[in-house]
Amino acid sequence: MDGLETFIVEAKSATYVGGGSPSPSCRTGSHDICYKRGAWRYLDSYFGGTDFLGQELVWKNDDPIWAMNYYGRVLEPELIDATAAGAVIREALSALYGLGRFLGVFEYTVRQYRYVDNSNESVEGFRGIERIYVEDREVYRLEYHGGLIRP
Repeated sequence: MDGLETFIVEAKSATYVGGGSPSPSCRTGSHDICYKRGAWRYLDSYFGGTDFLGQELVWKNDDPIWAMNYYGRVLEPELIDATAAGAVIREALSALYGLGRFLGVFEYTVRQYRYVDNSNESVEGFRGIERIYVEDREVYRLEYHGGLIRP
């Protein structure tokens, strides 16, 4: 779909990674953040904090056209907490989005943390895993999948 991937990167950059303002919760207990540009609308809605589950959605002209589901958690709380993991993720994803993409293989180092993201590269349908390591120990993991929504 023409412009979809560009809009997703733009929206992701402006919301969680970019420190966008929270939106009113659309489901009891959810943390929501929205972004709009013209006919495009994006929503990231998740539950939890240290361990969390969420979904991102994109609409064009009020039709849902793309979605991604994710589940992330801290694996080694003695080596990383939710605040540190969030800071690493924001910095690494900001660098990734600066390349104009959000899928594929990407590695980034933030202080003692090594961020690694591996996914296939099709916005139409994908699966991936985001990890943070301290030396060789995996301390955080997020699994995600998604793709186009068709009627």
